[in-house]
Amino acid sequence: MTLDTLKKGQSATISFVNAEKELKNRFNSFGVVKGATVYALQHTLRKQTIEVRINKTRMALRYSEAEKVEISE
Repeated sequence: MTLDTLKKGQSATISFVNAEKELKNRFNSFGVVKGATVYALQHTLRKQTIEVRINKTRMALRYSEAEKVEISE
């Protein structure tokens, strides 16, 4: 299961980040790391971005980026 499939209000634990080095470094700077709990806050109407919260950080991710983050419930 990947982060883009998380529905509004659901939470999950990040199990693996399958991204190229540059994107993985960006994720790491925001706390998108293995073992972190992620909460889905909002989806845009066209399902182009998802707003998530990790710890106290809120961020918007493109669905193409969210597909690279594997999660488990």
